Amino acid sequence: MTTTFDFSGQRALVTGASSGIGRAVAVRLAQSGAAVTAVGRNAAALDTLHAEAGCTPLTVDVANPAELERALAALPAFDLVVNCAGIALLEPALDVQAESFDAVMAVNARAAALVASRCAKAMIAAGVRGSIVNVSSQAALVALDAHLCYCASKAAMDAITRSLCLELGPHGIRVNSVNPTVTLTPMAEQAWADPAKSAAALRNIPLGRFAQVDEVVAPILFLLSDGASMVSGAALPVDGGYTIV
Repeated sequence: MTTTFDFSGQRALVTGASSGIGRAVAVRLAQSGAAVTAVGRNAAALDTLHAEAGCTPLTVDVANPAELERALAALPAFDLVVNCAGIALLEPALDVQAESFDAVMAVNARAAALVASRCAKAMIAAGVRGSIVNVSSQAALVALDAHLCYCASKAAMDAITRSLCLELGPHGIRVNSVNPTVTLTPMAEQAWADPAKSAAALRNIPLGRFAQVDEVVAPILFLLSDGASMVSGAALPVDGGYTIV
């Protein structure tokens, strides 16, 4: 059953909207009445999203800080912001490369911080008491093999969430993270199709399965909504119990 929300009359910005969770969030926000600006690198995918859901496409490489700053400066104040842009470059800890570390941090942590900072500044100037959700990962909370860069970037994202919560709270702006387990986007379904690979991960999830995309989108929308009006600074696991130990 799909949980319903009403974001009529509100402006929303979603990064990472070209595919996966970000795309699903953008669609659900648009269906719930929000005017959505969808940010991503894939212009063709964003055009398709515009045709399907009416989201305004904005092609930006969030890893390029100058490009990102220019794009954000031209935008209006938003009520809702979702940082969903993310990449993963998997390497064993003994083989970590500086270039990989920097690339993952640039998208997963630095871009999220810049988007939230600039959007919050516009919110404050416009008197908007908004909500920001950062899409983090269970990898921020537990160690995963060959995920050093990714784990570090998502832990940084959760720290960014807490810092933003502290500084933006007096302006009525809430900031939270969601921390999903493996989520079965089309890309993830292919990556985890091997039963031997998936079985090892599923053994550590008490619910015994991976997350469906809608099961991650709904908590994001909840944290954006007035139903979470007293929730800020949280890192919400959406992991079927993976992080209980």
